[in-house]
Amino acid sequence: MRRDEATERQVQAADPAASTWLSANAGAGKTRVLTDRVARLLLDGADPQHILCLTYTKAAASEMQNRLFSRLGEWAMLDDPALSGALRLLGHEGAMGPDTLARARRLFARALETPGGLRIQTIHAFCAGLLRRFPLEAGVSPAFREMDDRAVARLQ
Repeated sequence: MRRDEATERQVQAADPAASTWLSANAGAGKTRVLTDRVARLLLDGADPQHILCLTYTKAAASEMQNRLFSRLGEWAMLDDPALSGALRLLGHEGAMGPDTLARARRLFARALETPGGLRIQTIHAFCAGLLRRFPLEAGVSPAFREMDDRAVARLQ
């Protein structure tokens, strides 16, 4: 299978074995690369509850989760040749035996059944969670509350 240069670079960036930093304009494929990377991690056997994805916006976190669940749901329904093709397009270069295909088909259920769900959060939500877990170490009141945009506007 031949990929164009941009797609090949995205496949390389989605390789879980590579340390990757993504920086690109809107619409360049960052969400696709991150979604592909998570799918490849899951396919390689990573435990869904040990994966944390951080994005800048709630919209990006929601979009990434929707795309990931959509892809995993599709995999559960594809026949063997179509699923093998989808995995190769993703960049999975390993053997496409019955075990690999069966594992790919089970990923949707595994992701749904993960306690607490897949963690795809904004950086803001992640930091707020850390502050809630370790308020004294962070030097904030254990009863702190975050301000929403309306409260910030009122204070200003």
